[in-house]
Amino acid sequence: MSDTSHYDLVIIGTGSGNSLVTPELEGRRIAVVEDGVFGGTCLNVGCIPTKMFVYAAEVASTIRDAARFGIDATLDQVRWADIRDRIFGRIDPISDGGRDYRVEGEHTEAFLGHARFTGDHDLEVEITRPGGHHELGSVHRLTADQIVIATGARPHVPEVVVDSDVPFHTSDTIMRLPELPTSLVILGGGYIAAEFAHVFSALGVSVRIVTRGDGLLRALDEEVSRAYTALARDQWDVHTGVEVASVAQGQEEVELSLTDGAVVGGEVLLVATGRVPHTHDLGLEHTGVRTHEDGRVAVDRFGRTDVDGVWSLGDASSEHQLKHVANHEARVVAHNLAHPEDLRAVDHRFVPSAVFTHPQIATVGLTEAQAQEQGYAVTTKVQRFGDTAYGWAMEDTTGLLKAVGDAATGRLLGVHAMGPHASTLIQPAIQALSLGPAITAHELARGQYWIHPALSEVLENALLGLRVPEDVGDAT
Repeated sequence: MSDTSHYDLVIIGTGSGNSLVTPELEGRRIAVVEDGVFGGTCLNVGCIPTKMFVYAAEVASTIRDAARFGIDATLDQVRWADIRDRIFGRIDPISDGGRDYRVEGEHTEAFLGHARFTGDHDLEVEITRPGGHHELGSVHRLTADQIVIATGARPHVPEVVVDSDVPFHTSDTIMRLPELPTSLVILGGGYIAAEFAHVFSALGVSVRIVTRGDGLLRALDEEVSRAYTALARDQWDVHTGVEVASVAQGQEEVELSLTDGAVVGGEVLLVATGRVPHTHDLGLEHTGVRTHEDGRVAVDRFGRTDVDGVWSLGDASSEHQLKHVANHEARVVAHNLAHPEDLRAVDHRFVPSAVFTHPQIATVGLTEAQAQEQGYAVTTKVQRFGDTAYGWAMEDTTGLLKAVGDAATGRLLGVHAMGPHASTLIQPAIQALSLGPAITAHELARGQYWIHPALSEVLENALLGLRVPEDVGDAT
């Protein structure tokens, strides 16, 4: 074990935590610890590669669906290796470059290994990866005035799968398959399951989904979840409301025996039962850092843990496992590290999210049920994409946007969209909720131009369809 080295700041994790090294901290001694690949979940196994796969899936779907627009086209071949290599041929060099920058850069010392707390401000780091300046297998003792826990999250795998000893994939590995399988069985009904079901089915794979919930994407507004589940059943073999009793390797497929007596199989098993904070092996029991039951590090609105000088951000501590949330928290914590006399708080009032499945889904603000639970006089309007001019052009028959408002004040409370370009379509609602929370839904609709006949008219019409008092939101 090496002698103890002291730092002004130690950052554990190189996802959004990597952006904490700002010019305002110039002159401070900083160490970065990474046990995996640089760039975190988003760059390597999350947002970016999945959306690059989704785009390829959209191209394939568009070709197959072209006939209804009077265009005859055929999808001749899907070159999985080319799709995969195009994506990771771009991503891997970025990750490697981030590592090399920290290893060779002047502003930080990089430890390519696993950190464990031995005290509130004391760490032991075992070097587990080559490529740095420290010997593989060596252990280093670090102390620091400030420590940031930004270790992200890891896939959750149910015991029934682990105990089976059957090969399986998670979102961390499924995108690097050597070849495209003929069939895929997905365990889970959340956003990871929904996105990969779209990707693989669009590329020609037979997809089966198994989830214990009574529908897919149950965290969404109930009306949207119900509509999406119905569309999913039309696309894939979906089994809801069932548990997996056992997992076994059959002659040709992995077989899931379900509690309703059915057996569902696939050449490849994808476990998509969520992600959990990557905090289980940090030695937090040797500190005063408190965690929630799910493993999340407990922080206040400034990103501080219960230990003075120890902070956390992103999936390690946030209830929102979203890159844009982690980036926001990183900006806040970076400021607070540099300006302890002028602390800023995170703003989680209106956190948007999107699911890049088929059709695409986006949401921000309260669902109808949440608004009712909070005592609002709820008014809603569901606007169909197909009832607007651009919706006609798209021949859309399934897209919908649901606006949730307060009938007493006319204020917008939430928007939930399912259909083409939903993640873009919802942005004006995010902006209105975040920057003008006092604006009414009708003021938002009538206080600006909406390009005709753009798809944005779906949102405009939904806002105008909310019931509000006659004297509220009458802007012209």
